[in-house]
Amino acid sequence: AALRNFASLPVMPVKRSGQLALRNTENCIAIPLSTCTHGSGEAVPDTETTAMSKLKTTILTGFLGAGKTTLLNKILSSESTERVAVIVNEYGEVGIDGQLVVQTSDQIVELNNGCICCTVRDDLIAAIRALLQSGRQIDRFIIETSGLADPAPVIQSFILDDVLSARLELDAIVTVVDARHIEGQLAQEEAVEQISFADVLLLNKIDLVDEDHLLQVERDLRRRNPLARIIPTKDCGVAFEDVVGVGAFDLKNVLAIDPQILEEHNHEHDQTIGCVAFREQEPLDPVALNSWLTRLVQDIGADLFRMKGVLSFAGEARRYVLHGIHMTLEGRPGKVWQPSEVRSSDIVFIGRNLDEEMLRAGFERCIVQRQALAS
Repeated sequence: AALRNFASLPVMPVKRSGQLALRNTENCIAIPLSTCTHGSGEAVPDTETTAMSKLKTTILTGFLGAGKTTLLNKILSSESTERVAVIVNEYGEVGIDGQLVVQTSDQIVELNNGCICCTVRDDLIAAIRALLQSGRQIDRFIIETSGLADPAPVIQSFILDDVLSARLELDAIVTVVDARHIEGQLAQEEAVEQISFADVLLLNKIDLVDEDHLLQVERDLRRRNPLARIIPTKDCGVAFEDVVGVGAFDLKNVLAIDPQILEEHNHEHDQTIGCVAFREQEPLDPVALNSWLTRLVQDIGADLFRMKGVLSFAGEARRYVLHGIHMTLEGRPGKVWQPSEVRSSDIVFIGRNLDEEMLRAGFERCIVQRQALAS
């Protein structure tokens, strides 16, 4: 379980309380939530939009670690000339995925500390409305949900919210499936729902399983969702036109799966599943971190659904990007730290019955300064 390529070693601003961080390569502005609330008497986008064609919206979903951000980067790196507004949702308070999105001229909003299917659902609606009101040129929306999101309430928002239903049109629900881990993940209701509501199923990481296993997973996916197109991939290598602009969303199919989808209801997560996140500005010792994480996944890997981080190692010019799912750990060097950046390490754990104090103690033993004081 030792980290591969653990030798060398980006941090963008994350959401602050009461704000949505909006960034692109040219500027970084913040939209206070108070300016884009919704309800009676609120400001709404220009009423002339009824004459406009609706903006297509793609929802990228999939369970923790399936490869959603990898797919998003593939899409944003394509040769398409469309101007895309991207919303990235993360379950934890510390945002990692927003730091890993490729640098483009597209507008990117990060929604952290909750799922857009429940606790930050209003933030999703507010963020879309704010982007529509911003006057920026937008051709398409792409929304990456958290790995624990139920797609149904997200779909519901696009149907029941007056502004979203008037201005946006769902293009497709694209679900990324981890071929190696999906069998165990199906014990979680969210993973089942993500597959059931998909218009396109991206069966990812096929290089990590044998042919018999892959065929078994494909048969199970087809049984659970006979209407979705299944595309086997490695590293989410898929053509742009196979996941964007496909026009596959059909409300009739959604109603067949969930006849109550148009009724208001709250989504509740398994209360045993939680998130623990740490941010540290002092540099880390890569050897100590590798040793600690290797022991950690051996001890609690079965309950550790997801681990990810962007780390600052002592004496290294590049940041280090860490990913983990259960017993699997891998990492790679990232971008070079720029002189204008504040170097820091962000790491997030998502799992069942996590012991925050145990995790904190282990992480702190990897901080170079703490090691020096202890010696």
